[in-house]
Amino acid sequence: MVPHLVTALNGPLLDLEKKILGATPAIERWFRMEWQEHTPPFYCSVDLRNSGFKLAPVDTNLFPGGFNNLSPEMLPLAVQAAMAAIEKYCPDAKNLLLLPELHTRNTFYLQNVARLIQIFRQTGLHVRLGSLSDDLKEPHTIELPDGTTLTLEPLERSPNGRRLGVKNFDPCTILLNNDLSSGIPPILENLNEQNLLPPLHAGWTVRRKSNHFAAYDEVVKKFSKLVDVDPWMLNPFFSKCDQIDFKEHVGEDKLAASVSSLLAKIRKKYKEYGIKEKPFVIVKADAGTYGMSVMSVTDASQIKELSRKQREKMAVGKEGIEVHDLIIQEGVHTFEHINDAVAEPVVYMIDRYVIGGFYRVHAERGINENLNAPGAHYVPLAFAQQHALPDLLAKPGTTAPNRFYMYGVVARLGLLAASLEMEKTDPNPEIY
Repeated sequence: MVPHLVTALNGPLLDLEKKILGATPAIERWFRMEWQEHTPPFYCSVDLRNSGFKLAPVDTNLFPGGFNNLSPEMLPLAVQAAMAAIEKYCPDAKNLLLLPELHTRNTFYLQNVARLIQIFRQTGLHVRLGSLSDDLKEPHTIELPDGTTLTLEPLERSPNGRRLGVKNFDPCTILLNNDLSSGIPPILENLNEQNLLPPLHAGWTVRRKSNHFAAYDEVVKKFSKLVDVDPWMLNPFFSKCDQIDFKEHVGEDKLAASVSSLLAKIRKKYKEYGIKEKPFVIVKADAGTYGMSVMSVTDASQIKELSRKQREKMAVGKEGIEVHDLIIQEGVHTFEHINDAVAEPVVYMIDRYVIGGFYRVHAERGINENLNAPGAHYVPLAFAQQHALPDLLAKPGTTAPNRFYMYGVVARLGLLAASLEMEKTDPNPEIY
């Protein structure tokens, strides 16, 4: 299923498509050279927004939890990419331990875990599930809606304390699908004899979105010179604001000033390109996920006019973690729709390869609102064949494969930014 643009693809984005398609050989070589210098995250997903005049990532997730939303057609490519990823860390790998999130009642998330197990078993690995819950003392089997089952097992440290596994299972690699929002469990520390992927500093205990988008700035500046485009076409402005307390009204003036300054920068760009849409910014927690602690703002005065309910919503993130550090990000409208519902593409990657994607669709949200919210649903899209084979002879703006190729390029810019981000925030940088 291919979503449609409400407005025709023209103006700046059409020019961007022309330049990206024309520079395809140079772009692919550029990525190849970058991956010789940097190690891609083990896996990653990037949320994109397509406004018709701008195509930009708005979030990058290093613990993607939506593999179940990808179409079955993507599985062969996912398995190939997973093989490449595993071989980097443990060429003779036999066993993989997968550590999922703790919310085991969420059947959609559990289907994601089942899909991951399916992918890694196809690479030739024995896969078992370990639970980070201290309360789990015996194996616990969960039945999924399709009749398959998952068995969560309690974790065990080896007698010497250096390795982690489950009963009678010693893995070469431990794959985290838990974003560590509530902290780093002691049982994951000092595992120097095993590969823990992604590394602990990729979790939200340490990671900050502002660090990611600072790295993305660097990546986009280099890429934009390569294809000769304004970096703004691919890059949302952002700023950060810390020491905020919504409940106690602390830091409101500072936050309002940051919002006002960013809106002014966006208005200047809109004027430069003759864009008539109303600028907005997204204010969200600098750490965390699940679409929590997020609000759309069109005027700085809205910061001081928040209701008590809005303040409480912004003050707390996933697992009840208090929010005090914020990122203010340029809002990117999404002009893509499926069946009259607003949609945004999400691109999935393993290692340095785009393996597929889907559209996050929300019938009750507008073009300037966060779609990662209750009520969203997902429409699979097999990027596998389409993103890699753009039609270089087609008229720009007329074919879905060309648009999807652009999505894959911009998503990989986010992937590369995540690689730089991980290098810069690594507590043990000598490994790079």
